[in-house]
Amino acid sequence: VVLIFGWLGANPRHLRNHTSAYAKLYSKASQIIVQCNRNLFWTTSTPHSNCLLLSCGLTSESHGGSSLSSTPSKHFLPSSSAQRPARILTHVFSNGGSLQMTLLGHMLQRKYGSTPILDSCPAAGDLKSIKLAVRTVIRDPIARRIVLPIVHTIHSIRFGLSSLFGKQMIMLENLRIEMWNPRILPWIGLHTPRLYLFSRKDNLVSCQEVTRHAETAKERGMDVYCELFEESAHVAHLLAEPERHWSSVQEVWAVATKEKSEH
Repeated sequence: VVLIFGWLGANPRHLRNHTSAYAKLYSKASQIIVQCNRNLFWTTSTPHSNCLLLSCGLTSESHGGSSLSSTPSKHFLPSSSAQRPARILTHVFSNGGSLQMTLLGHMLQRKYGSTPILDSCPAAGDLKSIKLAVRTVIRDPIARRIVLPIVHTIHSIRFGLSSLFGKQMIMLENLRIEMWNPRILPWIGLHTPRLYLFSRKDNLVSCQEVTRHAETAKERGMDVYCELFEESAHVAHLLAEPERHWSSVQEVWAVATKEKSEH
């Protein structure tokens, strides 16, 4: 199974280059796309959970004879230990995809083997990163002028509450911390290979932020692989250097499936 968490505002059309290539690389694998809608900033976790369940159960698309489908977890995950364990390649795009992945991790309870690919994420949880995300998603200048002050106010309130109660309440900062959890998804463990894909030219998530996150993950005992691109934009490494991109994905996936088969 190839599980893809799209970036904020991305729909299946935006992900077509990746889903088509995955269909060619792993033609027998099912594909699941989890979208991250723009209402992320102003809705609570309960609607997010409901939408995530619908996304995992209802989305489907076709790519030239190869089926791209989103199947409920109870169908694509094995129900018996006698069956062959599921192999799940998880490709996470940017902070929007990371948020959806962490939410799914809280919702699921069962254990399987996999490898996560962290594409252009995670970012720091400071106000600058949040404003950059809003500017990227909201193109209309009038809407930006309305939304940015609201985002600034919410961030300031959360920052104050975090300082007051000693509990992290800033969404992106909390996300960055959660991404160090070796059990972020039930089928991922401490020694599951994780691949960071990032770029020096990413204007939304700096390579320094991703590098620091990867180094900390390695210090905590996780098996970390990094691929730093020189010229690609945010979540656009495939477009800049497709061969290098897919070579990195296949290399880490080969390590993960080898380790799983040996056990």
